[in-house]
Amino acid sequence: MTHADEPHHDLPGRLNWLRAGVLGANDGIVSTAGLVVGVAGATADRTTIFAAGVAGLVAGSLSMAGGEYVSVSTQRDTERAALRLEARELREMPEEEERELAGIYQDKGLSEDLAAQVARELTEQDALRAHAEAELQIDPDNLTSPWQAAWASLAAFAVGALIPLVAIVLPPTAWRVWACALAVLGGLVLTGVVSARLGASRVGRAVRRNVVVGSLTMIVTYYVGLLFGVTVG
Repeated sequence: MTHADEPHHDLPGRLNWLRAGVLGANDGIVSTAGLVVGVAGATADRTTIFAAGVAGLVAGSLSMAGGEYVSVSTQRDTERAALRLEARELREMPEEEERELAGIYQDKGLSEDLAAQVARELTEQDALRAHAEAELQIDPDNLTSPWQAAWASLAAFAVGALIPLVAIVLPPTAWRVWACALAVLGGLVLTGVVSARLGASRVGRAVRRNVVVGSLTMIVTYYVGLLFGVTVG
C-alpha cells in the first residue's frame, strides 16, 4: 500500500501538471512567436506588434486552459466510471474478482499459490483499491485533476508567450526579428530538455523537434506578414 509520506505519492498527479505546463509553455512560445513575427513582417509599429502579442497571449492562455480542462475532465469521468463498474463487480461476484486479481499477479510472475495469497490479503484490506491499481492502473484517491492541468497550462502558456513578446518589442526595429528568434530558440531548447526528462526520452531528439517546428513557424509567418506590409530595417 502507498502512504502519503512516501516520496512517490501523488507522482502521477505531479507529472500530469508538469507535462501540461511544459506543453503549455512550448505552445506559448511557438504560437506567440509566429504571431508577433508575422505582424513584425507587416509593420514596424511597436504598439501594433505589442497589442497583437498581448491578444495572442490572453487568447492562447485561455484556450489552452479550457482545452486541458475539457480533456482531463473527460479522462477523470472515464476513470470514475471504471471504478464504479469495478465496485459493482466486487459486490456482485467477489470470488470471481479475487480469482481475476490472482491471475493478474500470476501473469506478473508469482506462483499460483503466492498469487492467490496476495490477492486474498489485498482484497481483505481494500478490494477496490487492489483491483483499481492492478487491473485499471488507477489510484482511487489520486484521480487526474482537470483544474490542476488547466491552471498549469494557462500559467505556462502565458510565461512561454512572454519570451517572444518581450524579445520583439524591446530591441530597436532592425534587431527585433533576430532578437525574437534567438530568444525563442533558447526557450524551445529549454522546453525540449524538460519534456525529454519528464518522458524519459532522448534530449537531442526533443530539442531538434522543438527548434525545427519553432523555426519553420517564425519563417513562414514572417513572410506571410511581408505580403501585407513592408518592414523598416
